[in-house]
Amino acid sequence: MSFMRNWKPFDVAALGVLLCAAIGACWKAWFDIFSRGWTDAEQSHVLLAIPVAIWLAWLRRGRIARSAPEPSVLGPIIIVGAWLLGEYGLQNSIDLFWHLSALLLVFGAVVSIAGIKPIAKMSVPAVALLFLLPVPAEIRLRIAEPLQNISATSSQYLLDIAGVPVVRTGNGLVINGENVIVAEACNGMRMVAALGVVTYTFAFSIPATALVRVLLLATSPLLAVIVNILRLMPTVLFYGYASKNTATTFHDISGWFMMVIALFVLWAIMRFLRWMELPVLSYGAMRE
Repeated sequence: MSFMRNWKPFDVAALGVLLCAAIGACWKAWFDIFSRGWTDAEQSHVLLAIPVAIWLAWLRRGRIARSAPEPSVLGPIIIVGAWLLGEYGLQNSIDLFWHLSALLLVFGAVVSIAGIKPIAKMSVPAVALLFLLPVPAEIRLRIAEPLQNISATSSQYLLDIAGVPVVRTGNGLVINGENVIVAEACNGMRMVAALGVVTYTFAFSIPATALVRVLLLATSPLLAVIVNILRLMPTVLFYGYASKNTATTFHDISGWFMMVIALFVLWAIMRFLRWMELPVLSYGAMRE
């Protein structure tokens, strides 16, 4: 029996009404989430979350082909909990709780009509929606500071090997008389968040074993550091020997190009594991 035969028009209508109500009740939170994703480069991963979730859900569409809606009382409980969490976040200026409450409200609406089983079968795309949450400033600063140190030190070392005269001053690199502050040029935070999305998408878009997926996800922070250094080195050269506008343009465009480099590295890891004759693929992972 197909998915649409199990779902009656009333079920679809009820789910649509609840989803609209859930989104409308927290429209300020949703507006804030997407505004940050659009205007803040370090939160750009927010814009990737929904397309990634749709893609991963499409790959797993067979898992809910025979799932009939089973309304659950857990849905209203989640809705009430989400509302309380949002109120607590607003009163205490904790944006993470406020944003999370908007997402949980939508989750509660789905559970109220569809039940928990379809959610469980689509857990991978559901988890991907967590990338909608902007990273709190405190966490960003804790990640950005060590990334700045690693990026500045590594870039200076590699540029020295290449014969490019560069002097490191704290988190800055002086090249051709220009002081390039790593915090401003490329602190790497956007690489961590965006590459987390890329790695998650790659890991769950292939029929890999659970161990391989864990390995790929574990390499995400290291991958972010490597990609950030690869991006920073030419950025520093542009700031030192080209106009500031040219350097800024390269910096902005190269961020998206690094996503392609990251995918290539992940593919290379898979090829290496297969070359080592390790169990990599599990086609049951993508089947119903």
